[in-house]
Amino acid sequence: MVEVKNLTKCYGKTTVVDNISFSADSGEILGFLGPNGAGKSTTMNIITGYISSTSGTVTVDGYDILSNPRKVKSLIGYLPEIPPLYVDMTVRKYLEFMFDLKRVRLPKKEHIEEVMRLIKIDHVSERLIKHLSKGYRQRVGFAQALLGNPPVLIFDEPTVGLDPQQIIEIRNIIRSLGKKHTVIFSSHVLSEVSEICDRIVVISNGKIVSDTKTENLASSVSGEQKLSLEVEGSSGTVLDALKVIPHVKKIRKKADTKDGVSRYVVEYDLDADIRRDVFRALTAKGLVILGMKNADETLEDSFLKLVSQDQTKEV
Repeated sequence: MVEVKNLTKCYGKTTVVDNISFSADSGEILGFLGPNGAGKSTTMNIITGYISSTSGTVTVDGYDILSNPRKVKSLIGYLPEIPPLYVDMTVRKYLEFMFDLKRVRLPKKEHIEEVMRLIKIDHVSERLIKHLSKGYRQRVGFAQALLGNPPVLIFDEPTVGLDPQQIIEIRNIIRSLGKKHTVIFSSHVLSEVSEICDRIVVISNGKIVSDTKTENLASSVSGEQKLSLEVEGSSGTVLDALKVIPHVKKIRKKADTKDGVSRYVVEYDLDADIRRDVFRALTAKGLVILGMKNADETLEDSFLKLVSQDQTKEV
């Protein structure tokens, strides 16, 4: 649905987006993750046609943003980091104004009512926007992005400044929208992308340093999988049993607990699943397995490693 190829944006001698390429499929929630100043908002603005690129192409449903700007913009609903609200209007009047501005070709009253019900702002429709909380103002921003039912939705840091309850509500809205729309969602908050997104693109210093499914990010960065074990029995026997299992790369004993129980971390190849072999090998030695779970790096660890590696390359 959205395809970005070799996109570059320079301001004078400063390159803020450096030859990046990625795509977002229909019905996918794509997380665009990076530290502040990484180039996320610039990329969003280029995709939506708000600013032009120095080089590269952006196509939405096969239409090029430069060749067919009006068509592409009609396919996109955009919520920038600061929602473009007219705070002296009521919610309904603002949405009616945006409906007309976007030249939406749907039954006006019915469509606005439908959008307000979906975003759960119908009960504040007659209130002035300036009298709403920040969370509800953000909801109004979501509502204007949905006018016209565009197939692509782009949200730039939509939860900045919200309290925990408001963040949970906005996450739920984005999840529900992802069932019918292609969603590109930028953030520098790791918990948000892991909760919401199907896939994560990590950008640092204007370059893409990772593009993978959310659940695979940690293992793809480390180059291996990890299994955490809690076993009762002799450490020597445990190590002898584990080291002969195929695909095992490294075994680390973490700690001893009471009653002869020890904890281990087993690192193994990405394309393997050693859990059954571990169970058979340890039980064959008469060892008792009290715990077994995946122990991949956290999303935070992976993100920091990706960003720090890129910054080291720059230096």
